[in-house]
Amino acid sequence: MNKQKIISIEERIPKLKQMRKRKANRRLLILLSMFFLLALFLIYLQSSLSKVAQIHVEGNTLTTEREIIAQSGLEVGRSIWAAGKNKAEERLLKDERIKEATISIGFPNDLKITVVEQNEIAYAARKGGIYPILQNGKIVSDPIQGAPSQLPILYNFKEGDALNRLAKAIEMLPDEVVNIISEVYYDPKKSDSLHIKAFMTDGFEVSATLSTFADKMVYYPSISNQLDPNVRGIINLEVGSYFEPYDPSQQQGGEEGMEEAESP
Repeated sequence: MNKQKIISIEERIPKLKQMRKRKANRRLLILLSMFFLLALFLIYLQSSLSKVAQIHVEGNTLTTEREIIAQSGLEVGRSIWAAGKNKAEERLLKDERIKEATISIGFPNDLKITVVEQNEIAYAARKGGIYPILQNGKIVSDPIQGAPSQLPILYNFKEGDALNRLAKAIEMLPDEVVNIISEVYYDPKKSDSLHIKAFMTDGFEVSATLSTFADKMVYYPSISNQLDPNVRGIINLEVGSYFEPYDPSQQQGGEEGMEEAESP
């Protein structure tokens, strides 16, 4: 019995040596692989592949590509891993024209800036031109070049409560209503600091207050359809809704000679 046990142990010794040798070889292979990868990484960091080669910009119409790149602080030639994407995105969001900004790395060493800009909802008429107004109520500092889009032109407005209210109202209204608003004048009164006058492309004038403008203007198509298109005048939406012709001789029926045009 003792002899058999001694033989079996002796037989195991070569196997144990082989197992230890395999483990040692495996460890050596892992260390060599790690060293090789580290060397490759160091070579990569010193090569041009780790530097920003190009910066692409997508989604911009109000801002130029050059403006966006400059605002981001990103530069061609800097390390792509030390570019500071998060800080660059934060810098871009400080621009009142930009609503969202994301920066991604493209293969092999390009950066892509994708922006979502604020929508243009109207134009502000000022000395020197017509300036875009954004959905956040901000007026762009540079006038438009070329023909404006089919958006309302605002007069006497400046950044603040009144403009913010009108911007929200325009966003709430359906396109069919916004598209027929030609001009809007801020016309505050002692009794109503939010009073406005709107001139429509169909020839009618609207007298309203910004506190209820969106709620009442949604009915404008049905109100105007009840009126004689040959009789121009004011659709008053301040309290209720009624029509008053410019020419008093064209007044027909209703209280004080005004034609009622009730909203549904």
